Amino acid sequence: MDITIAIDAMGGDHGTRVTVPAAVAYLKKHPDDTVVLVGLPDAIEAELSKLGFADRTRLRIHATTEVVGMDESPQSALRGKKDSSMRVSINLVKNGEASACVSAGNTGALMATARYVLKTLPGIDRPAIASFLPTVNGQVCMLDLGANVDCTAEHLLQFALMGSTLVSALEHKEQPTVGLLNIGSEDIKGNEVVKQAAELLQASDLNFYGNVEGDDIFKGVTDVVVCDGFVGNVALKTAEGVAKMMGGFLKEGFSQNWFTKLGALVSMPVLKAFKHRLDHRRYNGASFLGLKGIVVKSHGSADSFAYLCAIERAAEEARGGMLNHISEHVEKWHHARQQTAGEAL
Repeated sequence: MDITIAIDAMGGDHGTRVTVPAAVAYLKKHPDDTVVLVGLPDAIEAELSKLGFADRTRLRIHATTEVVGMDESPQSALRGKKDSSMRVSINLVKNGEASACVSAGNTGALMATARYVLKTLPGIDRPAIASFLPTVNGQVCMLDLGANVDCTAEHLLQFALMGSTLVSALEHKEQPTVGLLNIGSEDIKGNEVVKQAAELLQASDLNFYGNVEGDDIFKGVTDVVVCDGFVGNVALKTAEGVAKMMGGFLKEGFSQNWFTKLGALVSMPVLKAFKHRLDHRRYNGASFLGLKGIVVKSHGSADSFAYLCAIERAAEEARGGMLNHISEHVEKWHHARQQTAGEAL
């Protein structure tokens, strides 16, 4: 299946210096796919020239005149910049000219614009930000990671449906396990929203594992971890901080004197494997689930390798038919609830 990816070439902290090399690298790995670089044409052409990339059979430039700043308000981006690289990239998805879009731009502006342009899928009240994180035995899909600070139990159930469907589509698991992030594994723990969400999840046809705690996320206890955006974002940023601290401690410890430097040299194969396994760049690319189109958010400070991973995430979702899977799953769930309500009457 050939995929066309629209890339917001101007978004992020580094703009075309990262997005264009990542797009070229993607095309070299996937010669049957197509990339549309959206943004200021002169800047894009300059970067392509530096790379010596002249093959335009699978790459084209869609010119725009505006760029959304990283510190710009969502309202300003939505109302005042209709010809921004971010907005046009999303429009290409809406019009069917692209299978998915990727942007490293302002998260708030990207979510507001994507929700306005694409709208939400039937049966989904709010989009959620989902990403994969490394675990001891693979990876886990976690959502929401910051789109929805305040959620109802119904919203958490919808997040679970979407997260479960995403894992099924990408990892081909029939019944992914779903965990609800809580302060304890017992049913009596948590606030009222979490308790109500647990009851809804238990009554659903999802493979609900039960409550999971923060340390269970990286143990790989479940395939999906569900929480509201406030908790999810705090957990994610905390994990990133701990990983950076551990890396700093290792570097400091191995550089203290000639003996520790020799130890580092001897341990190099293990250290390289450790670094690769915990390399956050490999997990770059957060999915905006619940929209009528595929939108993947790259980290704003991502380098070209990390951005390439985000592009590949978007392509995987498009190739796996994620939107159709989520729509079918949500429709089936709503139909089952209506039947249950009818029987109760």
